[in-house]
Amino acid sequence: MKYPCSGIILSGGLNTRMGGKNKAFLSVGSHTIMDRLYNTFQGLFDEVLLVTNNTLQYLSWDLTIVTDLFPIRSSLTGIHAGLFHASAPHAFITACDTPFLKKELIRALLEELEPKWDVIIPVTEEGNEPLCAIYSKRCIKPIEHQLKNEAPKILNFFPNVKVKEIPEAQLRSADPHLISFFNINTPEEFTASEKLLRADLGQPLR
Repeated sequence: MKYPCSGIILSGGLNTRMGGKNKAFLSVGSHTIMDRLYNTFQGLFDEVLLVTNNTLQYLSWDLTIVTDLFPIRSSLTGIHAGLFHASAPHAFITACDTPFLKKELIRALLEELEPKWDVIIPVTEEGNEPLCAIYSKRCIKPIEHQLKNEAPKILNFFPNVKVKEIPEAQLRSADPHLISFFNINTPEEFTASEKLLRADLGQPLR
C-alpha cells in the first residue's frame, strides 16, 4: 500500500568522522546503505527524493534529486529542501547513514498519518528521532524562519506545529530491537553494523 506521502533521503553531511567517505556508499553486508534505503522505500512511496549537493553521484537511482535552498549546512536545511520539492502534503524523511531502517517501522509511522499532524516522530528512551519522522509541508515556513536566523536545531520549531509522538512500546511492535535508528557516523559504528548483521538483527536486503 502506498500513502499520500513522499519519501525523502538526506545526503548532505561532510562525513568528517568517516574520513570524508560518503556514508551512502558504504557497503553493509553486500549492499550499500543507499541501495538498502532505496529498496526499503519501494512499495511505500510514489515519489522518492534525494537531497544532496553532490548530484552527479546519484544518477544510478530512479529518484528525484534536489539540492539545498539555504547555504547553511544542517539536517534542517535538507528537511526544508525535501519538503519544498515534495509533491505530497507529507514526507517521511531519513538520513543516508541508517542501513537497517525497517519498512515495518516506516509503515507504522505512516499508519498514524492524518492531515492535522505536522510532525509524526518516534520517541524512545534515547529521545526524539527527527531523522526518521514524517513532516508536513506546513513545516516549511517555521523551518525557513529558523534557517534565516541561523538556528538549525530541528526540534526548535516543534512548538510552532502540531506534533504527534509515537512511543517506544508502539515502535517495538514494528521493530523489536529498534534497529531502524542505528546510524553510522564513525568507523567504529561501521564495524558494529557488520556485527549486527552477523547477529541477524540487521535487516537483509529484500
